[in-house]
Amino acid sequence: MGLSSALASAMSGLRANQAALSIVSSNVANSQTPGYVAQTPNQIEVSTGDFGATAKTTGVSREIDSYVQSQLRTETGGSGYADQMANILKQLQSVYGTPGNSGTLENALNDFTSSLQALSTNAGSSSAQRVALGAAQALATQLNVTTKGIQSLRSNVEQDLSTSSQAANAALNQIADINIKLQGLAPTDPPAANLMDQRDQAINSLSKYVDVRVTTDGSNQANIYTTTGIQLVGAGLASQFSFASVGALSATSLYNIDPAKSGVGALTIKLPNGSSIDVAGNNVVSSGQIAADLKLRDQTLVQAQNQVDQLAATMSSALSDKTTAGTPVSGPPAGFDIDLAGALPGNTVNITYTDSTNTQRQVTLVNVTDPTALPLQNATNANPVQIGVDFSSGMGAIASALNTALSGSHLSFSAAPSPATATTLRVTDDNSGLAKVTAASSSKTVSSLTSGGPQLPLFTDGGQALYTGAITGTGLQMTGLAGRIAVNTQLTADPTRLSIYSTSPLTPTGDTTRSDYLYSQLTTAVYSYSPQTGLGSASQPFTGSVSNYLQQFLSVQANASTQATQLQQGQSVVVSTLQAKFNSTSSVNLDSEMSNLIQLQNAYAANAHVMSVVQSMMNTLIQAQG
Repeated sequence: MGLSSALASAMSGLRANQAALSIVSSNVANSQTPGYVAQTPNQIEVSTGDFGATAKTTGVSREIDSYVQSQLRTETGGSGYADQMANILKQLQSVYGTPGNSGTLENALNDFTSSLQALSTNAGSSSAQRVALGAAQALATQLNVTTKGIQSLRSNVEQDLSTSSQAANAALNQIADINIKLQGLAPTDPPAANLMDQRDQAINSLSKYVDVRVTTDGSNQANIYTTTGIQLVGAGLASQFSFASVGALSATSLYNIDPAKSGVGALTIKLPNGSSIDVAGNNVVSSGQIAADLKLRDQTLVQAQNQVDQLAATMSSALSDKTTAGTPVSGPPAGFDIDLAGALPGNTVNITYTDSTNTQRQVTLVNVTDPTALPLQNATNANPVQIGVDFSSGMGAIASALNTALSGSHLSFSAAPSPATATTLRVTDDNSGLAKVTAASSSKTVSSLTSGGPQLPLFTDGGQALYTGAITGTGLQMTGLAGRIAVNTQLTADPTRLSIYSTSPLTPTGDTTRSDYLYSQLTTAVYSYSPQTGLGSASQPFTGSVSNYLQQFLSVQANASTQATQLQQGQSVVVSTLQAKFNSTSSVNLDSEMSNLIQLQNAYAANAHVMSVVQSMMNTLIQAQG
């Protein structure tokens, strides 16, 4: 090797050392900078002739584990989802209160039933009547308060959708801007490394709100999609979330895929190509805080409201509805006559029959006076099947509609012949031997405080409006009932009606018929509850007393909160573990950097020594030639 080659090698070594020292300095200076990925110099050997070579620095490499990074982003989205679910469900438990304490639904119901039991031992006591009335009012108030709490949580989630959408948009815009800055830069360019650190940090922030899948093309452009395939970021272009809030939500503020019918804020995403997609209706996101907010607002908390609404509805109907068995028809064909006179919207006829396989089936006919609500929708394998029909439309029209709706059941409907009244419906088998009607009854809401029977419209849908279970084109009367339920103002004006159920003849002093009935209806009578409460199924609805039902849905909610907290804790451990694994290869290790610094210092000294020796040899040669 000639002196010139040695000198060139030493000089290239010094330049390589200088570049490496600059990178070590940058690593050490940014050791505490969030998102900074440790860099190492890329050095290659360049031949300078037959007998020499020099070192050349061609850029930097980022020390990153792409697989762990991808997993970390996935789990970060899961953590954002779990955190929000656990936080809101924990707050929901606060709305319900601690079981056994005052200010809870369970305590309010127990106080009311206890007051009814006490009233039975002092039926004529005005004091016992006032206590029972006060307990009923306290129960209604507690249902009102519970509804306000649930809807407040829904409103908070609605607000968080707006905040989270803005945060996601900021991250999307930052990623798109960095993509533009990276155009024309090689991934190994030092400026590109810093930009990629910033871009990775923005993607990590985005993954908290939505699920992301990231691909990088040959021009170092990050393309980001949701796991459902919706593009969030392309080459210099970003999708944008848009949220139109409707403000505070109520129990009747429900999501509908038809924007004209939806009562909640609309979350849409505008794609780079200009098209707009309904995020909720198209399941655009499946993880992250935004996905949790949508599920909480449109499903979880709506179901919680359904549960307390069902409680309010069942209590109201249990105390006010009178069930009358149908009159048997010996046949053939055999069946029952059912009187529909006096039925209010929402009142029902219940029919039980066995089919050709000897399987017991049930049909509930619902008095629906709003034609826009028809036909009623039934879940697959629903039992009972609900059929809506206007009870005031005449027996001929009613029978025709029912025969069409239940054409495959082998049931036959007709107007009962004389001497039955014009309001009597007859249901029988169709004489084929493939069905057998075993029971039929009608349930009608009693409106009078002194109807002569123990039934009492104690609870109303606000003021004096009766709760009848009406169904209209705008929804169910039950929706939001817990927020509107009140004690009948007529009863408030005359608490004696808690004991007096007849004025002609007058209920005897000390008669406990009504208080016994009310107590029994709330504590021992068994009811079936809608699958929309999250209990039971369409084919096997949950059944039990009012107290059983309350305890069951409170238990289900408590378990859901516990599981959400456990998932949150588990997700936190997973994210922490992945973050530590990612940091082990990607973050700056000061010990390693100090070791690299010592090696570079030694290399620098060696190259400097070579240059010094070459200089000395050149001086000797020059002197010798002189």
